[in-house]
Parts: sequence; C-alpha cells; structure tokens
Amino acid sequence: MTKKIIITGSNGQLGRAVNRQYAGSTEYELINTDVDELDITNIDKVMELVRSIRPYAIINCAAYTAVEACETQEDLAFRINAIGPRNLSIAADETGAKLMHVSTDYVFDGNGTRPYRETDPVGPQGAYGRTKLAGEEFVKEFSSRHYIVRTAWLYGDGKNFVRTMLRLSETNDKVRVVRDQVGSPTSAAELAKAIAYLLPTENYGLFHGTCEGDCNWAQFAEEIFRLAGRKTTVEAITSEEYGAAVKRPAYSVLENYMLKMTGGYMFADWHDAIAEYLGNITEK
Repeated sequence: MTKKIIITGSNGQLGRAVNRQYAGSTEYELINTDVDELDITNIDKVMELVRSIRPYAIINCAAYTAVEACETQEDLAFRINAIGPRNLSIAADETGAKLMHVSTDYVFDGNGTRPYRETDPVGPQGAYGRTKLAGEEFVKEFSSRHYIVRTAWLYGDGKNFVRTMLRLSETNDKVRVVRDQVGSPTSAAELAKAIAYLLPTENYGLFHGTCEGDCNWAQFAEEIFRLAGRKTTVEAITSEEYGAAVKRPAYSVLENYMLKMTGGYMFADWHDAIAEYLGNITEK
C-alpha cells in the first residue's frame, strides 16, 4: 500500500521540485494541492481534507513570499505563513501524519558574521520574517512529529533571480546587482532531495537546508552569465544604490549543522547546483 503525502503549494518552485523528486515512486502517492484545491488558512477545510486522506505526511510548500507586499499586507502574510502551518499541524497531529514545514533565513536579523546555526537566536527584521517565525512556533506547538527546514535564495521551476538575470541579459549589456547581501543560492531540486531524505526518518526538529558555500548577489549573477555563455557584465552596487523598498538581510548564510550532526547529510555546493540547473534549462 502506498503512503500518501499531501503537498501544499504544489504549483510553486519547491512543490514542483518535490513532485519531480518523487516521480515514479511506488512507495509514495502524492496528493497535490494549491490554493484552488485547499485554503490552508481555513481550519475546517484543512481538517476535512486531511481526515479524508489520512496521509503518511504533509509537505507544506505553501507560503506568502512577496517580501515587499508582506510589509503592507502583514495580516494576509500571517494567515498564510503562520495560521496555515498551524492548521496543518493540528490536522497532522490528529491523524498521526508527519509534517514537513519549510521556513526561511529571514527569521534572523541578517547582522551575523558567521553562518547561522539552528541554535542561534532569531530576530526577524520585517513582516515576512516575523510571519514565517510565527509559523515555525505554531508547528513546534501543535505537531509532535514535525520537521522544520529553513532555506534561502531558492530557485527552481518558476519566477526567480536566475531566470530574471537570464531575461535581462537578452536585452542588456550590463545589469546592476547588489553586492552587500551575502547568502547561499539554493536549488529547489537540492532542497527536495533533503526533504525526501528526512521524511522517512524519526529525525524530527529544526534544520537548515541550503546549498554549501556562499556569495553575494552580484557574484551569483556573474556565475549565471558565465555558465550560460552570456556577455552581459555585472555592475556591483550597494542596496542603498539599488533603492529596494524593504531592507533585506545583509548576511543570511545558514549552516546545515543539524543535518550534518544527525546524519552526515550534505547539500551540493551552490556552484555545482546552479550549473546543473542551467544545464537542465538549456536542454529543454
């Protein structure tokens, strides 16, 4: 008998990567839901669906990730990023399902000087980070069999920084990209692998899940152009020069400390992951 897994946010970058990860599996059956099939902010709808399916696990890929919009729509962001995981946790616990919840580097203040570990104090600086942290707390409170995986700088099948840079390079000889924000570009495919690694285990708790190594956004753009064979050059600028509406973390490198300590699991280096991603794009 196959084990059923409910995927929320199945149309997003991570949801699609998770589907590819489990494609062809005879052990698991994925039940894909996005906002049209399941409003995770509605406890009654969540309970109804989870009770009817009684899944082995729920993988929550749903989130409100528009950082600027979160500042003006914090109540909406809270419903999706905090109440949604709360509802899924309550339903998972009642039916004995595991809950895999994905969180973010934005729960930290971004002022660090070394990679953040899972045990480091949090301090979100904006609405997105605040609502995602609230979601983590609800998962811890209501789900007894949970995994929380914080990731960062995610790219996959959908709208993301990599595709934006490739699009801009088609019509621009030079692009301006910030140099004073440092993180770890992370492939959704790599994150999906880590999720599939954790899910069959009893290794519950909080994990960081990003590709190894770090860079700033300008360096990331340069590597994208180099690998894609684009002639576009990068003008490295400050966040102030760029004029973003919302302050983003200056330093948000995560160390996958718990994955390494509890199982020796390693993500790919970010250089290798972006090379594989771009190779797959060009093959299509």
